[in-house]
Amino acid sequence: MDALAGDEMTRWDFLRRGLEWLEEEELLRIPDDGLARADCESRAEALGLGVLDASSNDYLGYAQCPVSRETTSEFGTGSGASRLIHGTRPVHRELEMELSDWMHREATLLFASGYAANLGLLSSVPQENDLIVSDALNHASIIDGCRLSRADVRVIPHLDADALKEVLHQEAHRRRCWVVTESYFSMDGDTPNLPAMRTLCDTYGAHLIVDEAHALGVFGPEGAGLCRRYGVEPDIMVGTFGKAVGGQGAFVCSDNLVRTWLWNKARSFIYSTATSPILAGYVLKNVRRVRADDLARAQLSRLSTLFRNKLKAEGVPVLAGSHGPIIPIILGGSERAQSAVEHLSHLGILVQAIRPPTVGTGLARIRLTLQASFSPSEIDRLAQGVIVTCAQS
Repeated sequence: MDALAGDEMTRWDFLRRGLEWLEEEELLRIPDDGLARADCESRAEALGLGVLDASSNDYLGYAQCPVSRETTSEFGTGSGASRLIHGTRPVHRELEMELSDWMHREATLLFASGYAANLGLLSSVPQENDLIVSDALNHASIIDGCRLSRADVRVIPHLDADALKEVLHQEAHRRRCWVVTESYFSMDGDTPNLPAMRTLCDTYGAHLIVDEAHALGVFGPEGAGLCRRYGVEPDIMVGTFGKAVGGQGAFVCSDNLVRTWLWNKARSFIYSTATSPILAGYVLKNVRRVRADDLARAQLSRLSTLFRNKLKAEGVPVLAGSHGPIIPIILGGSERAQSAVEHLSHLGILVQAIRPPTVGTGLARIRLTLQASFSPSEIDRLAQGVIVTCAQS
C-alpha cells in the first residue's frame, strides 16, 4: 500500500512542480469560494458602507435582476437534448429571430457560451490552407478556435492596421483569408479601427469576423455594438449574454448559409445540450430591455468619462487608448497588483488583479469595470480609493 501511495505521488510530480512554479511567480490561482467578496463585504460593513463591486462585466446592472415567476412558469428548466436531436424549443427560435433583428443580420445561432461560439465557429468555417489573421490580444476562445482549425494562423501586433495590410498583401494568393478581432478588448478596453479593417478586407477579398462580447449592450444604436456604431458590417459576428445582457450564453450572426454550416459542423454546438428554455426566455426579455435602454447606456458613458478624468487628474496610470466602462490600470508586477486588490478590499471595494498569462509579462494590472447603476458618490469613492491605492502600492 505504501509503495502504491509512493507511486501515486511520483505520478503527479510534474503537476506539483508546475504549481510550485506558479506560486513562486505569484501566478497561482486558487478558488476562494466567494471568500474575497465576503471579506470585502465585512470590511465595507465595518466602514458603514456597502460593498462597491468594480470587478463585474454586468455593465448595465441587469445580472442581479431576479427571474420572474412568469418566466419560470412559461418555460421548462431543461431542454432535454442537443438542438439537433430534441432540444429546440420555440423560445430558442424566438430569441434567435430577435437577435437577427437587433444585429440587422439574416440568421443567428445560439451557443452555450462565448467560448463555445468562438471555438465552434473558428474550428469549422475556415478550411485547410485558408489563412486566419488574428490580433495578438484576442480572447483565449479565439486563440483556441484558431488552433483547432485546419487553417494557417498569423498573429499580428495589437491594433496594428499596417501589419494587417502587409499580411493580406503577402498572402493575396490564398484562396480565403479570415481576419478576426474583438471590437472592445476585454483586458485593455480599446477598439480597433473597424472601418479600416473592413476596407482592407474588401480590398484583399478577406472575410471579417468580429467578436462584440464586451461591446454588446454598451455601444451603438440600441446597444448593438461597435460595428453598428461605425457602420461596419462584418461577415460574421459573435455576441454574448454574460456581460451587459445579464444572462449566460452566446450567439453567432451571419446569413442562413453560415448558420446551416454551423448547425452541421460546429462541434461545440452539435454536442452540447441546448440552452435551458428558462434561461433563453430570460435572455429574450433582457435583450428587448437592452435595446430600449438608451438612458442606461448614456449614464454609463457619462460615468466612464467622469471616472477616467478623476484618475488622470491625479496621474493614475490608466492604459492609453482605453475607453468606456473597462478601465485597466497597469501596475507592472503581479505582487503589486495583488497588493492593490487587498488594499481596495479594505476600503470595501471589490476589484480583480489581472496577471500573466492573461496579460503580458510586466503588464499585471487591476481591471476596473463600471456599471450604469453606480451613483456619482460611488464613482467618487471608487476614484479616491484607486488614487490612494496607486500612491501606496
